[in-house]
Amino acid sequence: MASNKGYPRCDVKVSEEERDFYEMKNRACEFYTRNKVPQQIENVLNEMFFAKPDDIYGYLANFFMKLSAPPRISGLNGREVYDSQGQLTVQAEVMCTIRNEQKLTSCAGVPAGNDQWRMQGPDVGKGRAHHITTGLEWIKGPLSELLKGCDPCDQTGVDNILSDFFSARHKEDKETRRSQEEKNKEAEEEALPPPPPPPVSSKGKKAGETATKGASAEKLIPPCVPPEPEVPGSLAVGAVSLAVAKSGALIRDVPLYKHILALRSQSEFRVPVPLVTLLSCGKSSPGKLNLLEEVILIPRPGQRVTQVISMALQIHEELMRIMNSSTSKAGQPTQAGPMSEAGAPVLVCERPEQALDLVVEACGNLGLTPGEEIRLALNCAADRLMDYSKGKYEVIAGSLKSPDELVDMYQALLLKYPAVAALIQPLRKEDVDQWERLSSVIGASCSLLCDMSGLSASQAPPPALPGVKGQVLQQVNGTKVSDLIRIMMENPDAVILSSSHSEPCGEDCLSDLAVGLGVAYVRLGGLQGGHRLAKYNRLIAIEEELAQQGTLVSRTTLPAPLCVGDNIEDAGISEAV
Repeated sequence: MASNKGYPRCDVKVSEEERDFYEMKNRACEFYTRNKVPQQIENVLNEMFFAKPDDIYGYLANFFMKLSAPPRISGLNGREVYDSQGQLTVQAEVMCTIRNEQKLTSCAGVPAGNDQWRMQGPDVGKGRAHHITTGLEWIKGPLSELLKGCDPCDQTGVDNILSDFFSARHKEDKETRRSQEEKNKEAEEEALPPPPPPPVSSKGKKAGETATKGASAEKLIPPCVPPEPEVPGSLAVGAVSLAVAKSGALIRDVPLYKHILALRSQSEFRVPVPLVTLLSCGKSSPGKLNLLEEVILIPRPGQRVTQVISMALQIHEELMRIMNSSTSKAGQPTQAGPMSEAGAPVLVCERPEQALDLVVEACGNLGLTPGEEIRLALNCAADRLMDYSKGKYEVIAGSLKSPDELVDMYQALLLKYPAVAALIQPLRKEDVDQWERLSSVIGASCSLLCDMSGLSASQAPPPALPGVKGQVLQQVNGTKVSDLIRIMMENPDAVILSSSHSEPCGEDCLSDLAVGLGVAYVRLGGLQGGHRLAKYNRLIAIEEELAQQGTLVSRTTLPAPLCVGDNIEDAGISEAV
């Protein structure tokens, strides 16, 4: 007969099966005791007896859930998805082991965001396909192995692993490009014919006289500095980083914006001012005007997001009414084109004054005073307008202006339209002297902004430009969540977060990123298109949630980088010469 401890008496013959059973019982007892299972069961039973919950098993589940091991990343998966322009891009999926079960916790994608991948043509199409294929290989292969076992709530640790991986790929890509360039150079040198003999100088002419006689008097412009090529597959890094951030928010059971704010070690919530695109013109429009890609609404501070959208919709409807009529009040013919990629009506026009007059007229019809109830920002996109063969900007089709002449044009526009409070990318980054001159002539009446939306944080940023008060930024390609946090900490009052025309469909997390990062402004585009309105709706939901919780901090003045003088005299703008 067995003793109370489960061991057989020495005088009793025990079969091998019984001995194995007793040994297994002892191992089980040791296992449970080592993991404090009997103690925890006793604790929860005692607590539950006094609590007497209605849902007994729910109480037990909640108790033991708190004791479960923290989730860990078990693997990644990558999928091809279509963006808002019908182009293929990459979506990263994060799987985590949660209470011994593998679950899909999040998925995310980022725009390609670089003209290197957005241009059309067979060669560029092959390059984009290679970009997508390489990104999927990274996600399913090395990145999945590197992140296996990582804590999805440790965004810094995950992004450091992603950064180290990308740095190695970036170095390999540079070596490959350098080797290919050397081979191409050698092939070109071999194919070149021998140089002709030097010409015999004419009698009586001094050396160099012939060369200088036909020299152009035009001032030479600085050559274009091409951006550093993006590493194929780099968008996998940004997609995985964002997907991990969403997984961390899910596991912590908080919205993504609160998770991002916690990563920044901040506690104050401010909803960014939404910048709404009212009109699109520019080079892609059917009209002759190339200069103004977007006319953007800067709303009066202190308004809720719903109020801003309601006002923007009224302006939009009035703009469409005027554009569909034969002429405006100013007697200028107006014509509406199709909706642009930015989600705003396209104006077919020949001069920038037509677009601004149209907005001023629409606001006047609604009783809105430009410069008081609203201000305007102009996305000039001038870096795409340079005719390098002539060294001038093609502001209007067939009409060229030198960099200095373009500065004079901006000066005249701002004098005529004091409601314009910001110019985005008014010049090429290489025209440093003109940036400085433009900054000096406009004074504090207008903010100059540099458009960095085509570059990811993995690419070297251009040198700082004189007079620039802020930068427009997107999360593209290899830009990680930690990169955005770092940029915000380094430039707390100088970042406008912008959406892209080619974002993956269904992604509305840009609004969460904007609130969590604490940016003062977010540019979401116009009010047409489901993928844009999803972001506006998410921004409204966040604002309502914060207001209900009593944690919403309202703005009473326009924050930097768009805080300007109240009127043209206070701003100190200089008269055009």
